[in-house]
Amino acid sequence: MSDDDSQQNFIIGFVMALIALVIFFVVGIVLWHKGHNPAAAKPAAAVTISAPAPGVAPKVAEVTETVTVTIPDGASVRVVDGVVSFYFATGSADLAPGAAEALAAVIKGVESGRKAVISGFHDTTGDAAINEQLAKKRAEMVRDVLVGLGVPAAKVDLQKPAVTAGTGNNAEARRVEVKLVD
Repeated sequence: MSDDDSQQNFIIGFVMALIALVIFFVVGIVLWHKGHNPAAAKPAAAVTISAPAPGVAPKVAEVTETVTVTIPDGASVRVVDGVVSFYFATGSADLAPGAAEALAAVIKGVESGRKAVISGFHDTTGDAAINEQLAKKRAEMVRDVLVGLGVPAAKVDLQKPAVTAGTGNNAEARRVEVKLVD
């Protein structure tokens, strides 16, 4: 009987050790994949800006993929399907770094004869009148950046949307959208 008990204890110990080994192996693989994820290491899109040769028209960088630039205080820039969306921190009209690069596709579109339409949105917290003024100030900031990058002011339209309160959560609602129209 003692031989049966010792064999049974050995088998139970062996199975438990095998289970622990499998669990550690799976956890190790998961952690290794998180640290060595090639998609996380690859940047969303590469933007190259170089000085043109004398007498040659400058070439605008082209952003062909979805690009997101985020800074800790909540300001960010996102380009999706040719629409540039600038997201703002609460109570701020400061643009996130990368604003000029994100506008490259808009600049290229304006150079090809299209017009840039800028619309400002706000979240639903706080005073509605103050929020509308802030949305307008943010839209004007984006317009000023475009004009500063060489886009003719006549090719940039500020349009107040029918509903200025943005959709989504408050961080997504505080945005300015730039679209190209013919």
